[in-house]
Amino acid sequence: MAAEPDTTEVRERHRFDQGALEEYLCRHLPGFPLQPPGALLVRQYSSGQSNPTFYLKKGLSTYVLRKKPHGPLLPQAHKIDREYRVQKALFSAGFPVPEPLLYCSDVSVIGTEFYVMQHVQGRIFRNVALPEVSPAERSALYIAAIQTLAQLHLFSINSLGLQGYGRGPGYCKRQVSTWRKQYKAAAHTDIPAMNDLAEWLMNNLPAGDDEEHLIHGDFRIDNIVFHPTEARVLAVLDWELSTTGHPMADFAYFVLPYFWPNDLKHLNIKNFLNLGHIAGIPSLEEMISVYTRCGGTTPSLSNLNFFLALSIFKVASIVQGIYARYLLGNSAAENSHEFGSLVKPLAERGLQLTTMTSCTTGFQSYSVGELFEQSQKGKEVLQKVKVFMEKHVFPAQKEMAEYYVRNKNSPDIWKKPALIAKLKEMAKAEGLWNLFLPAISGLGQVDYALIAEETGKCFFAPEVFNCHAPDTGNMEVLHLYGTEDQKKQWLEPLLEGEMSSCFCMTEPDVASSDATNMECSIQRDGDRYIINGKKWWSSGAGNPNCKFAIVMARDKNTSASRCCLCPLGGSSPEPLLADYFHGGHFEVHFENVQVPVSHLILGEGRGFEIAQGRLGPGRIHHCMRSIGAAEMALQILCERSAQRTTFGKKLYQHEVVAHWIAECRIAIEQARLLTLKAASLIDTMGNRAARKEVSMIKVAAPQAVLKVIDCAIQVCGGAGFSEDFPLAQMFAYIRTLRVADGPDEVHLSTIAKLELLDQAKWLTAHL
Repeated sequence: MAAEPDTTEVRERHRFDQGALEEYLCRHLPGFPLQPPGALLVRQYSSGQSNPTFYLKKGLSTYVLRKKPHGPLLPQAHKIDREYRVQKALFSAGFPVPEPLLYCSDVSVIGTEFYVMQHVQGRIFRNVALPEVSPAERSALYIAAIQTLAQLHLFSINSLGLQGYGRGPGYCKRQVSTWRKQYKAAAHTDIPAMNDLAEWLMNNLPAGDDEEHLIHGDFRIDNIVFHPTEARVLAVLDWELSTTGHPMADFAYFVLPYFWPNDLKHLNIKNFLNLGHIAGIPSLEEMISVYTRCGGTTPSLSNLNFFLALSIFKVASIVQGIYARYLLGNSAAENSHEFGSLVKPLAERGLQLTTMTSCTTGFQSYSVGELFEQSQKGKEVLQKVKVFMEKHVFPAQKEMAEYYVRNKNSPDIWKKPALIAKLKEMAKAEGLWNLFLPAISGLGQVDYALIAEETGKCFFAPEVFNCHAPDTGNMEVLHLYGTEDQKKQWLEPLLEGEMSSCFCMTEPDVASSDATNMECSIQRDGDRYIINGKKWWSSGAGNPNCKFAIVMARDKNTSASRCCLCPLGGSSPEPLLADYFHGGHFEVHFENVQVPVSHLILGEGRGFEIAQGRLGPGRIHHCMRSIGAAEMALQILCERSAQRTTFGKKLYQHEVVAHWIAECRIAIEQARLLTLKAASLIDTMGNRAARKEVSMIKVAAPQAVLKVIDCAIQVCGGAGFSEDFPLAQMFAYIRTLRVADGPDEVHLSTIAKLELLDQAKWLTAHL
């Protein structure tokens, strides 16, 4: 059995009578397993510089115990009864904290007071740089954290039932006084910079020091439990320093790593890294923007330097206290001996912050006013794509069209022209390959959205860069959910462009806008699954290089949904629509098709979860490509209106045509901005947070693009329906987007539901 991460055996100086604890919990903690006796596992968390924290496990039940340290303690410190009280209030209010279960003031049980809370399974990042995740996820995690902080500050003390929890107005003055006393009580040597910093803080208290919001007091990235796979906060930990006061104190404390002195790099302490130049970390300006937007406030940064200096003074005092406990022999931290050398450089940095006149961190960022800024890499790749399109893709359109005209009645119609393979090799050689996948390209959704718009200007361009549907969605599924064997067999060839795939979900015999109507069955039979049913509109199934499908089906006994990898060798699907280049759109019949159990993706009952997981970014890609098509249609409209004359004047001189041109430009810009907003939300907050915006673009973008193409067809007259222009083909393709990946009506219902929930939350928070 794997041990709980970040735990060790209980350290000698923190040992207690585990038998007495187990006996107490059996008597007083509801639901605590009684059998077998003596089976309680106790491990100590390596973190927890103040109050020792322990992981408890008995049977299948897991808990976390927090207690006071043994031995002499600094005055007013380690008040774990306050931790228990505030967590209980917040848990009842729906704020993400572990559920507090039991408080024990009887020191005879384990030697000190303690409390027990529910163990929350998730990710805790001990390194503020989050090196374990991609830049895009790094950004999303930081944004989720700052959103949670803003949510905390929306609560009123009275609504939480925490009257009297703090000490009323004068928070800032008390903080300076408290930490000055704590520092002096723990100081092992005189540090003039600490005295000077304390003096400056006391002489520069903010005017109107009367804010009384609930604040955490120690809000930082390693006090947060994130969802195992999503950028979502499950629990905020360590409420020892919580009180009532100014919310900017929490904000400044959280963003303090943006200002850490660089000369601490030699210390092996991961929370003292400066966040400058770390890919994906949002800028300070972004953090301010998200915090103020989520809190429903306007930025008030006139005292930010005070709160930053106060935060660094507090950290220096805490660090001094940790080192003092090390000298006394009762520190909870294994590396507490390193903290003594931190105090002086922190105090000196605090003095530097007192003279700061603007919220700049010294590394590249962008202002709040610039919407959806690309990364530098994103700008460079977009420019390379534009050059490649102009130089190689657009000139190849004539040859591509001639191939399909020449082979219209030949079996070769389903094969890709040799020119495509040549273009793909050229794109791969220039590094313009798999740009849609952040883990490989290093690009965020905003970066790739603008690239997708560019490739949308030519029907075969996405495949040239290995960024074409449905392979992109299938690659995302395998990247996120596939086993190592599945990735090796299916994902790697897709990433190399060696094979293609399709996704089988929609069915001919039911209304597939309601995914729960699905009738295709997948049943377990020993070490295999048996698939029976019909799918249609399986895009790409006619491509001779399409080697497998991801099939969505249900267990006919339990209705559990499953996604399974199904090889397609030897199948003969029936074409529904002859979209030759994209492999057509086919009806596929599965009759007692057997696949190994190892081909199941993610697990039993996870089919709908997988299907939704692949749609968020994919919908952005579709919408931005369609906007690229709209740009081409508008270009055709304008050129045609300048070439043709009716009733004695150019078409564009007719007011109705001029208005069409203006309205088309407005529609394109609106659709692009809304789509980029959705992309930005996925970059910063994750797929789940962008659900409403993704549904909005799925409705708005195709409607806007169809309007543009319709106007272009109208201006072109009969030619607009012919193969002389791509407009009719574009219209047919874009029109499918109002049905594919969920019809407009389903998305409108989703938008309305989410809007009503948002309005209800906003009202509740302010009440």
